[in-house]
Amino acid sequence: MNKLQAMEVFVQVVDCGSFTKAADALQLPKATVSTLIQSLETTLSAKLLHRTTRQVTVTSDGAAYYERCVRILSDVRDAEESLSRHRLSPSGRLRVDAPTGLSSEILLPALPQFFERYPDITMELGSTDRPVDLVEEGVDCAVRGGELYDPNLIARRVGVVNFVTCASPAYVERYGLPQHPHELERHRCVNYFSSKTGKVYNWEFNRNGERIELALPGVIALNDSNAYVQAGLSGLGIINMTDYLLTQYLATGRLVRLLPDWRSDPLPIHVVYPQNRHLSAKVRVFVEWVSELFANNPHLRLQPADSALNPPPLPPDAFRLGEQA
Repeated sequence: MNKLQAMEVFVQVVDCGSFTKAADALQLPKATVSTLIQSLETTLSAKLLHRTTRQVTVTSDGAAYYERCVRILSDVRDAEESLSRHRLSPSGRLRVDAPTGLSSEILLPALPQFFERYPDITMELGSTDRPVDLVEEGVDCAVRGGELYDPNLIARRVGVVNFVTCASPAYVERYGLPQHPHELERHRCVNYFSSKTGKVYNWEFNRNGERIELALPGVIALNDSNAYVQAGLSGLGIINMTDYLLTQYLATGRLVRLLPDWRSDPLPIHVVYPQNRHLSAKVRVFVEWVSELFANNPHLRLQPADSALNPPPLPPDAFRLGEQA
């Protein structure tokens, strides 16, 4: 029995949930797929799959073995890519996770150029503001904001973001313009809560060495950056969000900037990936591409922020960009 082939077949069966679909995907006879799985179970002395007439599900032993097989097969592919004379033209599936706002406004519009440069890569892009476990969920790399604390991840800092405090003209007309962060306590604010802990984040501002942190009243709290922007546009209250998501609305007058003299430190953005992905050519070229993309974006490039263009943000947490796991 070819052990690597058997592992690949097993992973495909689990992914497809069917022997027939796995056989079609691998272009193998169904009997060959079934024989390889049986041989694998015999060799391991463990039942890997539950089989019924309607579906195939993985056992607890099979689930643990599946995770190891995925890593082993990924390492084999990465090793082959690293030694290939075609390393400048990497291929294969690349699983990426990025925050919703960053995906919709920055990554997706630029991806046609990425695929022109690397036509043999296929991508699965997860767009969510919740933290993901890269190893457990089989993600090759992720774009994350904030400081990094996971020693199992390799990180490359690729940019920074700044935040803007603003509200809709209708809100300002009804409730007025706050002149100081403490005045926000008498306003209606749209809060943001952690997808991981459920905690509502405080708002933090600083000016000339004066720092203020506030837990502000709000009629609604959200955990998705795109929904958060829409809440501000709808007049639900004052919002504080990444400037690249708000530029078009500020330019057209759909949002009005507030407290322009107050700001906070820029929030760093990293591309992170598990240590066992360090040989992957497709991860390497994606990291380089994202770094280049951010370097060419005035809102994201690594440089000192212009205080006139970047008003105060919320606390330097990762919640607006993809929380830390």
